[in-house]
Amino acid sequence: MEFLQVERRDGVVTVVMNRPEKKNAVNMEMWRELAAIFASVERWHTDRVLVLSGAGGDFCSGSDLASLQGDPLHFMSDVSDAARALHALSIPTIARVDGVAVGAGWNLALACDLVVASERAKFSQIFVRRALSVDLGGSWLLPRLVGLQKAKEIALFGDIYTAAQAAEMGLVTRLVPVEDLDAVVERLAARLAAGPARALSATKQLLNAAADGGSLEAALRLESQAQANNIAGADAAEAKASFLEKRAPVFQRG
Repeated sequence: MEFLQVERRDGVVTVVMNRPEKKNAVNMEMWRELAAIFASVERWHTDRVLVLSGAGGDFCSGSDLASLQGDPLHFMSDVSDAARALHALSIPTIARVDGVAVGAGWNLALACDLVVASERAKFSQIFVRRALSVDLGGSWLLPRLVGLQKAKEIALFGDIYTAAQAAEMGLVTRLVPVEDLDAVVERLAARLAAGPARALSATKQLLNAAADGGSLEAALRLESQAQANNIAGADAAEAKASFLEKRAPVFQRG
């Protein structure tokens, strides 16, 4: 891929947006590449965790509108395809955020299950300051994460927030010194990659379904189905055996 670096190691697939000279602003081709790699990860059964990052000390400065050619609606279709593919991933996802994460860049991070940010990271729904409105699913994500009123404040003003402010709003999972960022991300990714893949995937999907407004009865039904599958699977048997044998579990991969 021209604008992405992809590395696979020990069940962790790391995707690095690689336009550091533009603070990893996403042009038309990179949006297509992101949609393609997210879709391929869902099919690649040895991928247990996805880490999304940016090159050169920044996460992502949003869409590169200078790259827009032709119909803007066609461009936005590529943006939406990438958002759909990221949200559809059944494996855990981690955003590793350093430097700027603004506009669609912030929404890429928020679309991940966990956001690990350095203390120097900065965030903004900067759209309105460019005479634009929220995209990449931000209008759907923000009210669910911070409530409707706070989401409106964040989006209508387009203010820039420090990493500490974003963490206080619950929009950062782990806030760490920049020198510890890689180690913390690697540790979290390794823990998830070593975990029971079926149970982790089911847990993620159950929480997402509940956050979408499902009823308690619907949640109980989905939980019963997922748990029955877990109980009948090899991972639960390994968890039980490892407990009885007083050792760490070794779960299947692939």
